[in-house]
Amino acid sequence: MTDPEMQRIADLDTLKAFSHPLRMKLYRALTVARTATASQLAETVDEAVSLVSYHLRKLAAHGLIEEAEPQSADGRERWWRLVSGGVSVRDRDFRDAPESVAVHSAFSRTLFRQSAEMYERYLDEQSAWPQEWRSAAFSSEFLPRLTPGELAQLNDEMHALAKRWTEHGRAAEEAGDTEERENVALHFYGFPFRQ
Repeated sequence: MTDPEMQRIADLDTLKAFSHPLRMKLYRALTVARTATASQLAETVDEAVSLVSYHLRKLAAHGLIEEAEPQSADGRERWWRLVSGGVSVRDRDFRDAPESVAVHSAFSRTLFRQSAEMYERYLDEQSAWPQEWRSAAFSSEFLPRLTPGELAQLNDEMHALAKRWTEHGRAAEEAGDTEERENVALHFYGFPFRQ
């Protein structure tokens, strides 16, 4: 059964496995689809089915995804789902050695690049979205002066809010409320900087 809570990645081998750019895309696609076959995911990420199958098996070997109940009568199809409600990767778990720091940094950079690509794709396509969606979409920047503890508290509050809205959307969809419902990407960054 899928656990709705976040799965914390705290070991280097799992983070290395997850850090592959295609695996990260597949994980995101499976998050959206909830259950899917390698063929369906291959179409989503525009890659060969054999390559996608290989990377799905790697994600499964590290306990990030698992086989799901078949969703069709075709017994040859292998269905996949997430093991949890998402993953959490924290800097503090990867500070103990230079290799850990490097892998965490590479993961974070790939995640940022993929997030930026998603937003750039939206910007390129935004004129094709209905006016209601263009009006509802947002991009904001705030520059507060905070302490580390305050930034951590802000992070917790933002995650709780995003989780509440994620659960709301899923519950509404399960109740049959699918009218005008789309996937929405929320990307949060909070970090110190100096001028």
